[in-house]
Amino acid sequence: MVNATAQETKAEKAKAKTEKAAKDKAKKEATAVPLKKDGTPDKRFKKTDVPLKKDGTPDKRFKSKENNASAKGEMKSAEGKAKSAANKAEAKAKKEVKERESKEKAPKNNKDKVTGSYKGKKVFTGPRGGKYYINKNGNKTYISED
Repeated sequence: MVNATAQETKAEKAKAKTEKAAKDKAKKEATAVPLKKDGTPDKRFKKTDVPLKKDGTPDKRFKSKENNASAKGEMKSAEGKAKSAANKAEAKAKKEVKERESKEKAPKNNKDKVTGSYKGKKVFTGPRGGKYYINKNGNKTYISED
């Protein structure tokens, strides 16, 4: 009688052990994240809605749901494009004649041709086509038209 009860308890323990192992296996399959050697989850294998390859990694040919980061990126891109367009329009509106001052003194006997006026001064055209006027210091100040 004692042997029979001892065998029954061993059988129950073995059955409980196999059931527990089956539950653990089912639990691991439910998480579907492989574990590393030390037992921690491998972060390379994340749960995704995209199909998985044979090795368990997500197939990158299929896109998952749009994430928040890409939406923010697109929003910032649109803002940047709008700002760029505004800056270009402002630059076109500001397009003025630029000046560049030369350290070269203007000769008293100026043989260059007078072609107009700028800021109340006579505008001269030099031998190579540059336009300038004589500033209050007596220097040539070139006028660029870009």
